[in-house]
Amino acid sequence: MTLDVARQGGSKRLPTMEIGDNGEAVLELWCKAGKGQFSVAGNTVIFVAGRLEDRACAPARAQADDDLIAALSEAATWKRQGDFVSFIGAKPLRFRLNTN
Repeated sequence: MTLDVARQGGSKRLPTMEIGDNGEAVLELWCKAGKGQFSVAGNTVIFVAGRLEDRACAPARAQADDDLIAALSEAATWKRQGDFVSFIGAKPLRFRLNTN
């Protein structure tokens, strides 16, 4: 899945996330990368972040990655609409399914 947001200035990269059958997640963010774990029951979701690899990020990109992880961790519910998956919490996040 790819986060449905505008690109950051000076970068073509958009955050992506792959979720495996057992809820394991692999994250490639604006700068950082890491793993996490999703638990889903009905429309309820819990995300627990693992260790993130800090890749000598610019401060703004590092903060954007930290904010994204925090928003995923605060999400309480999720829903799918067509090719989009939304995580709903204090800051809603919308991801587009990669269909290629």
